[in-house]
Amino acid sequence: MPNSLRLEFDNLIIELTAQDITDPALSDALNRLKEVLRYNAPGGKRNRGLSVIGSLRELVPPSKLSLDEIHRALLVGWCIELLQAFFLVADDIMDASVTRRGQPCWYKKDGIGLDAINDAFLLEGSIYRLLRRHCRGQSYYIHLLELFTETELGQTLDLMTAPPHKIDLDRFTMERYKAIVKYKTAFYSFYLPVAAAMYMAGIENETEHNNAKTILLEMGEFFQIQDDYLDCYGDPAVTGKVGTDIQDNKCSWLVVKALGIMTPEQRKGLEACYGRSDAESVERVKALYDTLEMPIRYHQHEEESYQRLQKLIQLHAKNLPHAVFLNFAKKIYKRNK
Repeated sequence: MPNSLRLEFDNLIIELTAQDITDPALSDALNRLKEVLRYNAPGGKRNRGLSVIGSLRELVPPSKLSLDEIHRALLVGWCIELLQAFFLVADDIMDASVTRRGQPCWYKKDGIGLDAINDAFLLEGSIYRLLRRHCRGQSYYIHLLELFTETELGQTLDLMTAPPHKIDLDRFTMERYKAIVKYKTAFYSFYLPVAAAMYMAGIENETEHNNAKTILLEMGEFFQIQDDYLDCYGDPAVTGKVGTDIQDNKCSWLVVKALGIMTPEQRKGLEACYGRSDAESVERVKALYDTLEMPIRYHQHEEESYQRLQKLIQLHAKNLPHAVFLNFAKKIYKRNK
């Protein structure tokens, strides 16, 4: 982590967990928040958070950014990282995941268990405490609040599409998959950081935001497809987590794409194995994916997606710096974790 970001995060922890001398009864709760923050917030790639300050520097010449504006951009970036941490702590419980970012999921740690549900709420609440304290006096404050609160429908749609222990492959359509991705991943991972930077740069024009959203939601869709592929084919030593999409009955790109090309006989085999947690069933699903040449199909899709993105940038980013979008693209295409 760059030293400036490390220092910024350390300052946020101090700020969020400062002992309130007027109410010493909060001491234990604040110590718990400190532990939750240190374990769950700083361990990822931080692409979402870094994209706020990175995008702002593309939209406003760095020489015209004050130290206060840079500080607020870093803070909003960390708020997005806290949002991600909140989602991951909750998501790991719902998916019964084992590892995250190369270490045990928070709820899997000794003495934590389902208390992690409350810890997730602590992470979410920290976002709004920071925004209120540092951005309330800014013209874009309401815009930031609206962006951060428009992020949770996708998780609901995901759970409704693939409830545990209820296998119904008819629900796994590409239309439903795209809707889940749009609201679960693409909005907060791609549009949110850039939109925040745009508002902070004084860009409030709805047309410009819609143009940015068109590009970034497309990019976010590919990012989730990439995640689905790595869940099955990635190396846990590199990705930092053990994939569980097959066991969890997830509506992933691999299963949706496979359903569109497999034979009726292959579909029967998939229905018998998908969503089951035993190793034999999981391996049979993976063997079917290999038979259908899903790795080859994925890499073809990756190339087509990148070309499509270039065209979208040319078409929709006429009044926005292309670097805002290309910087994102460079970070995600061909990634292996």
